[in-house]
Amino acid sequence: MSNEEEYLEEEFEDTKEVVVNATIDQIEEFKISILWQDIKRELIMWKEMCKDEYGQVVGDSITTGKDISIHLGDIHGREMTIDYLLSLPDVFLQILKDKEEIEDESRSE
Repeated sequence: MSNEEEYLEEEFEDTKEVVVNATIDQIEEFKISILWQDIKRELIMWKEMCKDEYGQVVGDSITTGKDISIHLGDIHGREMTIDYLLSLPDVFLQILKDKEEIEDESRSE
């Protein structure tokens, strides 16, 4: 087991909730960073490659008559993963904002 796997196992051993260590400001800054723009560009390129592959597989199945449902499922799964990765900064922001809101409500009671 790698050090990273050991860390993750220890970090999430007793909890099922998502832990966001960054602050709202850090995530918002990351979203406008050059690094995030580079990552997004790469992920969008991968998604376009999935669409191309999807079209090619469908086209090939028309000429060959092969069952392509598993292959199409794989492509769809990759697209869903890419969409999730693209949304991660916003997911993390929402988790932090929800947590902040809950803490504010509990303070005001």
